[in-house]
Order: sequence, then structure tokens, then C-alpha cells
Amino acid sequence: MNGKIKSLLIVLLVLATLFGAGCVQEGDVTETQDVKIGYVLWDGEIASTNVMKIVLEQAGYDVEITAVDAGALYLGIADGQFDFTTSAWLPQTQKNYWEEYGEDIDSVAINLEDCRIGLVVPEYVTIDSIEELNAEKEQFDGEIIGIDPGAGIMSVTETAIDEYALEYDLISSSSAGMTAALNGAISDEEWVAVTLWSPHWAFSRWDLKYLEDPEGIYGEADHVETLARMGLAEDEPELYAIIGRFSWTHADIQSVMADIESGLSEEEAARKWVENNPEKVAEWLGE
Repeated sequence: MNGKIKSLLIVLLVLATLFGAGCVQEGDVTETQDVKIGYVLWDGEIASTNVMKIVLEQAGYDVEITAVDAGALYLGIADGQFDFTTSAWLPQTQKNYWEEYGEDIDSVAINLEDCRIGLVVPEYVTIDSIEELNAEKEQFDGEIIGIDPGAGIMSVTETAIDEYALEYDLISSSSAGMTAALNGAISDEEWVAVTLWSPHWAFSRWDLKYLEDPEGIYGEADHVETLARMGLAEDEPELYAIIGRFSWTHADIQSVMADIESGLSEEEAARKWVENNPEKVAEWLGE
């Protein structure tokens, strides 16, 4: 009888040990965290968002990216639809959205410095200032080619049209539509004026120039900022630390944009940059 009890106790001890080991092993597995990133369909923001997606996936996150217009982006951050964005052009370009939603948004960090917006023409165009546009209205067909109507640069351009009393229509399009119009005009050596910003791959592909803005409507150079929903720092401190360390240069973002424009998919171009810049990625990850 004692032998049977002893054998039973040994079996129970072995089972308990195995069960305990299984529990420890299961507890060591980190649950995948879902991350939602919002962004606008500007070439630079497509680049930065896809790079962050690749980096965060390497860190073990399950990442979903969603493209929206600027107004929906700020609203989405403010009401928690998105965890963060790397697409905020401040303090000038998206000033109106920040004024509306900024109290409910966490300003995390600047990720890109010295970003300019304005009206851009091919170098061969013989005017140099916005003030000269009306005198050459026929050359430009009385049009300024813009991007999506919700973009901050569009509202600033509408202000410029009013302030300079320009006899022009601002044509809403998209980033791709604007660059297609630019490409078509340059191919035929025609005059064209577009809303454009730096950094952008167009400046490395064509000889372009900003029209001078003596009234300062387009303001000083912006920076691009990372914004997060309120509470992200407390809910996901490791994620918050990563996005807080994210910053790069015009050369970095320009290389991703150029690869996309040359035919790589957005994800392929982002992955290429990540693979070619392990030290910077490690810095963002805090390694």
C-alpha cells in the first residue's frame, strides 16, 4: 500500500513539474500588440509611415496603417482611432487642424526639420515671384495645380490667392495628380504652377524653383511632427519611447521617396531603407 502511494506521489510530482514548466513557458510569450497609424497621402508621409511600419513589425507589433485626409487624421488621433502619426506638418501648414484638435492630442517629437511649402514652377519659367503671376495668367491657363482639398497647403494657397488678388483657380487633385501635371508640362516645356513642398522627389528629378512670397503667406519652414493619442504613453510605454526617438534627415526620406517613384512598392522601398540603415533603426528601438 505504501509503495502504491509512493508511486502515485512521484507521478503527481512529475506532472506538477511539467505543468509548472508549461505555465512558465506560456507566460514568457509576449502578446502581440496592435498599433494603428494614420497618415496623409503625401510622398514623404507615405515614406515615413511605411518605414515605421517595418520597424515596429520587427519589434513585434502588429501594425495597421490607414491613409486619410488631414482633417480626418487629426480627428482620428484626438478621438483615439489612431495610436499615432508621423505626418503632422507644423506649426504652419496644418495650423488650423492643430488649433481645432491640439488640446486632445499628445505632441511627441519632431521627426524631420526644415520643411518648406509654396508655389513651385519649372526653372525655365521666367517669373520669380507670386506677385508676377497675374501678368502671366495666359501662360499658366489661369490655374494652380494643387493636391487633395483637405491638405493644409491647399488652404494656405487659397489664402495666397486672396492676399495677392490672383486671377487663378486652385485645382484640387492629389499628390500623384499634381506630379503628373508637372511632368506633362515639363515634357512639353509649358508653364505650370503647382503646390509643392520639400523634401520631395520632384526636386531631384526636375529643375524647379519656389516663387518668392514677399507677403510671407506660406510662412517660415515647417517641421514634421509625431503626434499620438492621449494616454498612449501610459498604455504602451515601449511603443511611445520608440516613436519618440524616431527622427531622420531629408536625405533619408528622399531616398525612400525616390525608390517608390522609380517603381518599388511602398513597402519594398521602406524595407530597403530599413535594411540599409541598421544603426539608425537600432537607435529608434533603443537597442
